[in-house]
Amino acid sequence: MGLKGKEDEISCSVFSLAFLLLASGAQAQLYKTIGADGKVTYSDTPPATGNVAQKKIGSGGADADPLPYELAQAVKNSPVVFYSSEKCIPCDDGRKLLNGRGIPFTEKTIKSNEDIAVLRKITSEDQLPVLTIGRDKQRGFDSSAWNTALTSAGYPPSNRLPKGYRNAAPMAAAATSKPVEKAAAADADTMSTDAPPAAGNAPPGFRF
Repeated sequence: MGLKGKEDEISCSVFSLAFLLLASGAQAQLYKTIGADGKVTYSDTPPATGNVAQKKIGSGGADADPLPYELAQAVKNSPVVFYSSEKCIPCDDGRKLLNGRGIPFTEKTIKSNEDIAVLRKITSEDQLPVLTIGRDKQRGFDSSAWNTALTSAGYPPSNRLPKGYRNAAPMAAAATSKPVEKAAAADADTMSTDAPPAAGNAPPGFRF
């Protein structure tokens, strides 16, 4: 075999090796990790610490983020929190709007005096539901106002959630404020003697 034949054989071998390495790398597991400081990193090995947000088998395509980029940015910059109460028709209407438009949101329920105290720090109004979109606050349900505020915050006008996406289950507004076993004592301490009586099924001092 001549010199040129040797060079062709070497070039072919190098190309094949590079191709095999690329192919094997494309099939590696990639781990998307969100650190305590919010920094996102990617690695082909499971992280020792941090929140593993997603694991995927790479196929050479783009990173499969759980949410479309536009929606993920809106959630990051202007998270949506929905404050509701039981047997509240406007709350049901508000929840239906958020779900129908495909808005990822956290729902916090108002039942106890602790919950009311948490909500009082957000709004001085006595009307439910309350919707916060980043720093924007919407008091009471108004579909036009809610849609305008969501659009201004960068949320897509129609549902773009991935198939099978589900929001977390509702939680008490004060669930992370104090231990549950102290709730009864806190209720007695925070009960307002001049609060107006509950209207229908609304928490004391609130209306729908």
